[in-house]
Amino acid sequence: MGRASYLSVIFICFVSISRISGQSCEGKCGGKLESCSCHATCVSLDNCCADYGEYCVDVTPYSGSIFGGTDFIVLKATFNESSQIICRFNDEIKTISTDNGTTFSRHGAWLSVHPGKLDPSFKATIINATQWQYYGTPKVGGPLDMTWNTSQVRAEKVNIELWGYMEKGDPYSESWQGKWEYLYSLGRDQPNSGAFRFVPKTAGKPFSDWEVGCLRISPSTHPDGTRNVQAVWTEDHALAWHLEDKFRQDSAVWALDKCKAWDQLEETLPDFLSEIIDCPCTLAQARADTGRFHTDYGCDMEKGSVCTYHPGSVHCVRAIQASPKFAAGQQCCYDHTGAQVLTDDSIGGSTPDRAHDWGSPPFVKPPRVPGFSHWLYDVLSFYYCCLWSDNCHYYFKRRPSSDCRTYQVPKAGVVFGDPHFITFDGVSYSFNGKGEYTIMVSESKELTIQGRTEPVILTNGSMVKATKLSAVAMREGTSDIIEVRLGNPQDHLQVLQNQTSLSFSEQSWMDLKGVFVFSPNPTNVTVMFPSGAGVELRLRGGTMTTTVLLPEVFKDFTRGLLGKMNGDPKDDLVTSDGQTESDQGNAEGLFNFGASWAILNESTLFTYDSEHLLNSYLHAPKHDASFRPVFSIPEDPNDPLGSQASELCSGEGSLYCRYDTLMARSLEMGNATRVSFQSHRSVVEDLEPVVSCGWLSPPTNGKKEGTRYLQGAVVKLSCDSGYVLWGSEEHTCLGTGQWSGETTTCVADNLRGIVVGSVIGALALILMIVTLIINSRQHKRETAASAVSDDGQDQIRVVF
Repeated sequence: MGRASYLSVIFICFVSISRISGQSCEGKCGGKLESCSCHATCVSLDNCCADYGEYCVDVTPYSGSIFGGTDFIVLKATFNESSQIICRFNDEIKTISTDNGTTFSRHGAWLSVHPGKLDPSFKATIINATQWQYYGTPKVGGPLDMTWNTSQVRAEKVNIELWGYMEKGDPYSESWQGKWEYLYSLGRDQPNSGAFRFVPKTAGKPFSDWEVGCLRISPSTHPDGTRNVQAVWTEDHALAWHLEDKFRQDSAVWALDKCKAWDQLEETLPDFLSEIIDCPCTLAQARADTGRFHTDYGCDMEKGSVCTYHPGSVHCVRAIQASPKFAAGQQCCYDHTGAQVLTDDSIGGSTPDRAHDWGSPPFVKPPRVPGFSHWLYDVLSFYYCCLWSDNCHYYFKRRPSSDCRTYQVPKAGVVFGDPHFITFDGVSYSFNGKGEYTIMVSESKELTIQGRTEPVILTNGSMVKATKLSAVAMREGTSDIIEVRLGNPQDHLQVLQNQTSLSFSEQSWMDLKGVFVFSPNPTNVTVMFPSGAGVELRLRGGTMTTTVLLPEVFKDFTRGLLGKMNGDPKDDLVTSDGQTESDQGNAEGLFNFGASWAILNESTLFTYDSEHLLNSYLHAPKHDASFRPVFSIPEDPNDPLGSQASELCSGEGSLYCRYDTLMARSLEMGNATRVSFQSHRSVVEDLEPVVSCGWLSPPTNGKKEGTRYLQGAVVKLSCDSGYVLWGSEEHTCLGTGQWSGETTTCVADNLRGIVVGSVIGALALILMIVTLIINSRQHKRETAASAVSDDGQDQIRVVF
């Protein structure tokens, strides 16, 4: 099963054929032998062993649903009629055509795809999902329809089967296991017409206990429920249409009972909320923080999603990483103003998840099973409490929105144009060296990002004294090495995994070892690491722009061409041996600073799969000292491109635009530099920290106007009819993170009279008591004075 869209599955096959004599790739894929190579680069270097294709196999298609059922063809390898083929996936799962085979010498990779991210052409579609979702509730019934691509099932007749998922055992214990089973068939020997209609019937026990599942279309030549056969599946969904009779008799009562039972179960489970990442405060932050958050495909503003589970929201994102201990997830949703939607204000608010929708390694054990665990603990409960009954307060008590007060924005550094650098702390400079360099490294976080630069070539084939970024390679810890480089021709980006080219023709998201790669189109790649670091690579005007986003945990722990991320720009330009270049205007000094970050062959992450790369980079100095760039803009009053550059390049960053235009003799490249600079400025602005005062509740027996809780936001409070407001009617979110004003309450009109009367009576009583005390004290003083007067008179008589 796969996390997010993909889990890379290594398969190895045993085939009973005779061994090829001489040096062989049998069991040695990825290695380099004395006289030939079994490494992926051997194809372009033309030095493969003769049997490379036999043992280091490619397949088509290279991906399929985690439910299985996808046939793939092994390319280039040859088999004969007596070949006996057994394939083993991840050393565990065997698909067997014979019962022979003890060694596995052929290696390849196949990618398992989360059903929600599988390309629509590879899955069956349920028509009118709302009808399926509410089937059996009042006024929802009738026939249900589904369709599929007939080419996905090579058979004249098909079976339509229901498969279900549930989890048994004590949660978070060793006994906690997932069950994926065939339940029953809805149709047998149906024509493979690409469409099926049925009128659901309630299922008896024990089938009705299965509340989540999928429908499978498979050839009728196999007995019902046969595993490991070619098939096409619907997405996983709530099986409302087959639930027991009690559900159809009174769905709201049935759902409320289920909701309460879920609420009681949650009471016994560990608290996962404290370990999940907080939501970004704004939609702009959520979309810019691509290292830690990714679009939720069920609520995507760019694709016009209806946000079924988050009404009122226009866009949601999910935390890419599951939480470390409980494998929990975070979902953050935003309205059309860009403000975060909270569950305390709306049923469509952001909700955390006990089980991350995209799963988490090792994937096969709850709550880490992709999709299904999330359905059982976070989605079905929403159906029980919110969709099938009106009791959302149970759900939101257990799944409250985070209000972003602990969210910390990442820092962004960028490399663009010929090439220019803006560090994490905002220092701008240019470095036009030719070679391979450390863009950034963090030893403590084990993240390394390297860049390769090559000379700019004019359209007439001549080379100019300036360079551009042509490849970026990166790795975190023991993750796969991901390299993104300019393609050939340079109109697309090529992505390599451990020096093997990746194809995004079937899917846009790949879940690989310790890294995730997203490429929605050939000019756009985003790489995401478990630390929360993200690397965006964009192809513009023949140049590659690289943006590195680092979360707060990297503070004080970065070095390289993008500087030390600590908020202090003064220590960004530090050479690899610790010397500081303090003069940002010293072109020669900056050049020496950049050259100091040339990498070593021992630490290179790059692929050298051509004679040009071998000769120019692997077998040559990592910094080409003989290549001396032009440091200043070439100005010629008679150059017609000069006036065009002045028109194109204006405002902040115009210097970079003008340099690239005139050096490359290309308005396209100059414009790409201008766009990249402006894009970076926008990202920096989007990631500006904001102050949140947190959710402000309406008073009891009152209401509020305003659902924004960031600095400067104003929330107005009022009381229901028959109640009078005491305290502040208006509250403003201050820069301190506190709300202005006094606590607001609503009191009943008659209670106000009672309170006022009581206050007046109390004041009158206090006044009477005070008057009595004053009179009493006055009387005592008068009495004491009289006594003193009498004593004085007696003494006088004695004296005289």
